[in-house]
Amino acid sequence: MTNPEGHDWATSLPALHGQAWKRLERGVADRRAPGRHPTLATVDDRGRPQARTVVLRAADRTDACLKVYTDRRSDKVEELRANPVAGLHFWDPGAHLQIRLQGDVRVFAGESVRSVWEGLSDYARDCYGRDPAPGNALDDALAYRKWPEPGALAVLEIRLQEMDILHLGRHHRRARYERSDGWAGLWLVP
Repeated sequence: MTNPEGHDWATSLPALHGQAWKRLERGVADRRAPGRHPTLATVDDRGRPQARTVVLRAADRTDACLKVYTDRRSDKVEELRANPVAGLHFWDPGAHLQIRLQGDVRVFAGESVRSVWEGLSDYARDCYGRDPAPGNALDDALAYRKWPEPGALAVLEIRLQEMDILHLGRHHRRARYERSDGWAGLWLVP
């Protein structure tokens, strides 16, 4: 079946799911890919949503897991320790594709991420370790000190439980996929 919108992959549940994973994997490999910088959403201690842009570092389709790095002293780490679930939002304008993900999160830090630290570039290491810690008030925008610190790195492992994928074309298509049903997929009204 030929799709007049040019996205044949949007016409079947398995192909749409595969295309979403292709976009996630490309986000890890290509710094310019739309999937590189998703929005991560957590819930703070007041029950309010908190959303921020992060860098996607790993996408494993077999295990349905994603990884993001952060400073272990950031608010998001405390939010995830208190409530270990998160949402991720990706928008790929070229494909007219929105990917919304929900998952359970585990936070790894210290010796368990030493090999990750050793694999980072000097530029990337500079992102983990600030004095004062992230989120603290400053008298001036640049009144903080960078100090690459292996102990400041945290890896967030997001074990996906649900994927909601929306393709916006002449005929919008939306599907939900769940770990609990083996990612079979179900069409939804867009």
